[in-house]
Amino acid sequence: MKTTLALSLLLTAALAQHPAEAQAQAPRWPEITQQNKPWTRWWWQGSAVNEADLTRLLTQYQQAGLGGVEITPIYGVKGTESQFINFLSPRWVDMLTHTLTEAGRLGIGVDMAQASGWPFGGPWVTPQDACKYVAYKTYVVPGGQNLSETVGYVQKPLLKTVGVPIDLKQLTDPIATNKDLQLHAFDQVRFEKPLPLQALMAYSDKGQTLDLTSQVDAAGKLAWTAPAGAGSWTLYAVFEGWHGKQVERAGPGGEGDVIDHFSKTATEHYLARFDEAFRGRNVKGVRAFFNDSYEVDDAQGEANWTPLMFTEFQKRRGYDLRPQLPALFSTDATSDQHQRVLSDFRETISELLLENYTQTWHAWAKGRGQLIRNQAHGSPANILDLYAATDIPETEGEDLLRIKFASSAAHVTGKPLTSSESATWENDHFLSKLSDVKKAMDRMLLGGVNHTFYHGTNYSPQAAAWPGWLFYAAVHFNPNNSFWTDFGQLNRYVAHCQSFLQAGQPSNDVLVYLPIYDAYARPGKVLLQHFDGIDHGFKGLPVGATGELLLKRGYGFDFISDKQLQGVTTAGKTLQTGGATYQTILLPDARLVPLATLEQFVKLARNGATLVVQNQLPTDVPGLGNLENRRAALKKLLGQFNFTEANGIRKAALGKGAVLVGSDVDKLLAAAGVQRETMVDNGLEFVRRRHAKGHYYFVTNWGDKPVAAWVPLQSAGTKSVALYNPMTEKLGLARWRTSAQGRLETYVQLAPGESCLLETSTAALSGPLYAYQQAAGPAQPVPGPWNLRFVAGGPELPAPAQLPALGSWTSLGTDAAKSFSGTATYSTTFAQPAGTAEGWTLDLGRVAESARVQLNGQELGTLIGPVYQVYIPQSQLKASNTLVVSVSNGMANRASDMDRRHVPYKNSYNINMASKLKENRGPDGLFTAEKWAPRESGLLGPVTLTPTSTSSPGKVQ
Repeated sequence: MKTTLALSLLLTAALAQHPAEAQAQAPRWPEITQQNKPWTRWWWQGSAVNEADLTRLLTQYQQAGLGGVEITPIYGVKGTESQFINFLSPRWVDMLTHTLTEAGRLGIGVDMAQASGWPFGGPWVTPQDACKYVAYKTYVVPGGQNLSETVGYVQKPLLKTVGVPIDLKQLTDPIATNKDLQLHAFDQVRFEKPLPLQALMAYSDKGQTLDLTSQVDAAGKLAWTAPAGAGSWTLYAVFEGWHGKQVERAGPGGEGDVIDHFSKTATEHYLARFDEAFRGRNVKGVRAFFNDSYEVDDAQGEANWTPLMFTEFQKRRGYDLRPQLPALFSTDATSDQHQRVLSDFRETISELLLENYTQTWHAWAKGRGQLIRNQAHGSPANILDLYAATDIPETEGEDLLRIKFASSAAHVTGKPLTSSESATWENDHFLSKLSDVKKAMDRMLLGGVNHTFYHGTNYSPQAAAWPGWLFYAAVHFNPNNSFWTDFGQLNRYVAHCQSFLQAGQPSNDVLVYLPIYDAYARPGKVLLQHFDGIDHGFKGLPVGATGELLLKRGYGFDFISDKQLQGVTTAGKTLQTGGATYQTILLPDARLVPLATLEQFVKLARNGATLVVQNQLPTDVPGLGNLENRRAALKKLLGQFNFTEANGIRKAALGKGAVLVGSDVDKLLAAAGVQRETMVDNGLEFVRRRHAKGHYYFVTNWGDKPVAAWVPLQSAGTKSVALYNPMTEKLGLARWRTSAQGRLETYVQLAPGESCLLETSTAALSGPLYAYQQAAGPAQPVPGPWNLRFVAGGPELPAPAQLPALGSWTSLGTDAAKSFSGTATYSTTFAQPAGTAEGWTLDLGRVAESARVQLNGQELGTLIGPVYQVYIPQSQLKASNTLVVSVSNGMANRASDMDRRHVPYKNSYNINMASKLKENRGPDGLFTAEKWAPRESGLLGPVTLTPTSTSSPGKVQ
């Protein structure tokens, strides 16, 4: 499929028109599109791919319900060196175009990582374009004397490798010119060499400053005599160093230096290599190019410099950085001068990363008719602005506040998709269940993600022995994984959820100002501050606790940056951004706020908005340039606020609107007219979107108790509510009512780990009622005996067995059963249960780990957990019934057996393989399952049938 930017935008526009809206008569599932389905990161190890296996695997992915792949070339597998294909070589582009052709035929989308590994870098990155760091030395020269020593700085050698060790003296500079790069897997390399001087500044005891840079000759000799009468002089010499960060986990042809992300020239030179590789080739089928997080500074030192730093700083901050070097490099954390210069330095770095890397990359892709997907987290920048400059912002992790940074930028700027690197390390290798992954996917959806990517799926040739080629991180979403049989059920669940969450527009009420300048001004052990959710960059600032409070209390909110705030307008009392409508802006006890931001804040209030401030108004402006004038303007601006106080809230009327200040966020938001979703009081979590006639809600119960309750919804004018279960595919008109307080309430029934979708509408929908289920009597056991037969998996199929009672098949007592990973069927017959009922709930009890249920030859469903129940209508039962439950376990028992027998399967270069958990590390520090006891596997039960009524409480009003 040839997906251009225009086609992608048309697809997005079509998705905004939900099929249920078009019909407006009866609830129905939206048709699942390629974009609704989950996608996956597709590791090409060594890029040792071939046409036949590419086609075979793409077909398997399509059959399992995946919507697309993101090609990421990565380090190779030992023993397959003859099959390695260098990244971006003509042969590599051949494999890419074959993939695009086959993916188009199969209806699968394709994205591509724009590096072999991460971050951006490779063998074509020159020393001039490689990432840099700043080093400095100080000298003291008494008045009337000369500097006796030379001005110079020799970079200390450094070698970090995760592969085979090598002596740095055996290597040549640059590192990409060396042989056996896969074998050594370099992470960071610095050669011992003198660094170029950037500036030499002299500061006298009496406050004089001189620029001596031009007076230093090529040998480092300073031709200057310190003026007498000014006391002693301290000299600061600033040097530009080569950071030495190498592309992590690089595949063949992708090894080399990481680029200078603060240099537009470096970015343009880097991208030109792709223009060269793609010249004359049709790669328009690549929907988006991808960047896998910043991660330049997960090394010794940090990349905190660029050759044009002094020029860029003066242009952006309005003053010369060179006279402020003592303040910049000061170790006095209490110094106001240090904090202000440091803040300005960090803000400059942030802008350079935004403009010279992210926006330059985006413009390059847009010029080709393609998109970019970017993981901005971990960057030394305001990541809200980096995400906003991205077509598809991408996040990772499971902390909701962290996730919301990416979705907030998408919501505020009108980007329809937020993606995620999902289920990266749910557990250690081979231990993650599909139910674990479901929980991780739910967290992403709750955080505003609507375009998930699994992490990840290895390309593995058909000839490779089990478990095939593996990446160092789990979970392994590969056809060799024994959960693959039931993987499609998870994918269908995610696709159903995303078909709603990609429709309509975001519906959050509160914009939470991100106090980036409070973070910029906080001194640390290094110059830069890296931002990744709250814990990295904002930890300890009030915004973290405020965000958690808003989640707990059920307020829908997005973060907003200073830059984005400038684009906010008013429409009556509401606030409009480029992509959504909000009711208020919350300043979370921010101390340092730019004058322009506060001026916009006041303007919005004057135009009709009611805005809220937690605890206190900002007390100062950030940065050093033109400080006194800016402080005076701030004082004048705040002087416009004339407060009156009532009920713990101070209110200042401004034009058509007002500013509210107080310590109680609940009271403040209520006074601003914001209503929370009180379903959170029942232990539920939600995300909400707006459509033309109402709202969509994705609701989960990840508490430890079932919820069966009337749940209030903040959806005015509702005349009907539809309820959808994305796992079972049940749907119908929900029961709803108007409470005594005049609020809409709908009846929700969710077991722990279960989720649903709600669709409210101002139109009166018609159709069947949702079948709520209630026990109509006690549970009746399905006693067995059970016939157990192993049908697929290995290392060998254990012998069949008859079980008088259910239990783990590892308890059969044979080595074959203990080491088996795969699928086994449990079958039994039972008489029609006693009593009469509309239907029966079949509960499998405990299952390790997923199950497909068949009754009398008819499929009842695939159960991946944590709920292992399925409803059986009375009409499907006979006098004698045959129940077949096909259970698949995980990969753990077979992998553990291989480790005990020392059968090699960890055959990769680079990391081979890391372990998440300390207890799973062997003497070499790497992963081993050798000491694992066999994990429970199979149908553990007890299996019961419970008479069930489908009558529902309340009425459809």
